[in-house]
Amino acid sequence: MAETVPSTIEINDAVFCQHFKEVCTDCSYDGREENDAFYGFDTIDREGLEPPPVSSNKDGVYQCKKHGSPTCSQCFGWKKQLSRLRTQAKKAGRS
Repeated sequence: MAETVPSTIEINDAVFCQHFKEVCTDCSYDGREENDAFYGFDTIDREGLEPPPVSSNKDGVYQCKKHGSPTCSQCFGWKKQLSRLRTQAKKAGRS
């Protein structure tokens, strides 16, 4: 039986499933390892990133709905968000 690979999307260098989740039980996707590695972190058991509301522009690039930018550092500050999630995981003893 062929294994199905979930569809992924990229939002400003972070990878999510088609449901806009980094960790998704609906499609059994977990992009934490890939995103952690991209930003230079070792993978730990942490909560998943949650992107803000996004829309696709005419070129198919995702941008934040609030500012209309595909590279919005305010909405897509993934490295800062990952650092926060990693700190929370360590405090909870999940590192």
